[in-house]
Amino acid sequence: MTIMAGMGSPTGTGVGPLIRAWRERRQLSQLQLALRADSSARHLSFVENGRARPGRDLLLRLVEQLDVPVRERNSLLLAAGYAPHYPETPLDDPSMDALRGGLERLLAAHDPYPAVVVDATFQVLAANRSLTLLLDGVAPQLVQPPFNAVRVALHPDGLARHVVNLRQWRRHLLARLEHRLEQGIRTEPLRQLYEEVRGYPEPEEDPTSEAAEEGHPFALPLRVRYDGRVLSFLSTIATFNTPLDVTVSELAMETFLPADRETARYLQSLVDRAEGEG
Repeated sequence: MTIMAGMGSPTGTGVGPLIRAWRERRQLSQLQLALRADSSARHLSFVENGRARPGRDLLLRLVEQLDVPVRERNSLLLAAGYAPHYPETPLDDPSMDALRGGLERLLAAHDPYPAVVVDATFQVLAANRSLTLLLDGVAPQLVQPPFNAVRVALHPDGLARHVVNLRQWRRHLLARLEHRLEQGIRTEPLRQLYEEVRGYPEPEEDPTSEAAEEGHPFALPLRVRYDGRVLSFLSTIATFNTPLDVTVSELAMETFLPADRETARYLQSLVDRAEGEG
C-alpha cells in the first residue's frame, strides 16, 4: 500500500460578482447571507456591486456561510487583493507524515474489503491490497498511476465490463460528478472528466439487475462478476471535518463493504486462504 505521488465556476470581474454568483448558487438572499455573516444587506449589496471592498475577516465569514470549497476560497481572497488563507501542502510533504500514516492504517484496517483514497477529481492517491480484487481484468493502461477511479469504473475496457448493474452504477457516478460540479469543486477538470465518461457507450438495460436491487432498498450496491460469482458491495465515503488545507479538503476515502453474506464469506475465504498459504 503506497501513496501515489460546476457546472461552471462563478465568473465576473472582482470579488463582488464572485460573491453574488456563489450566493445565487446557494439560493440565499442578500439579507439571509448578511445576517449569517454578521454584516448588513446594504453593505453586502455594495460589496457585490463593487462599490465596497469586503474586509478580510468578513470575506472569510462569507465564504464559510456560502460553503465555498476551500480551493475557491483562496481564489476569492486573491480577487479581493488578499493573500490566500489556506495552504496547499503536497501529500508527500514531510509535514503530512501523520496524515499519510493515518490514511494507510485506515486503508489496511478495511482489508479484506476494498478501499481507496481519491482527490477532488477522483484521482487515486492510495489504496489497500483488496482494491486489486475490483481491478482484476481491467486494461493495464487504465490503472497506470496516477489513474482515475471514475474512468476505470466506466471505461468499456475497465471495471464496466464486469459490473452487473452497470446502468444503475453509471447513473450514480454521473450524478456524483454533477453534484460536485454544482458545488463548484475543481470545475474545469471535473467537467472534462464528466464529458469524457458520459460519452462512453451507454449500457443496455438489464432486467435482472433491477430485480437484484430489491434486496438492498437502503442503498445502491455495486455488483461485480468475479471468479465465477457475483460480489455485491455497498460504498461509503469519508472526508475530513473542517479542513484547513486545500489538499486535505479534497481528500476522500471510499470503502466497499460486503452487501450480502455470500460476499462477506467469500472475501473472508480469500484471507483464510492467504494465511494458510503463508
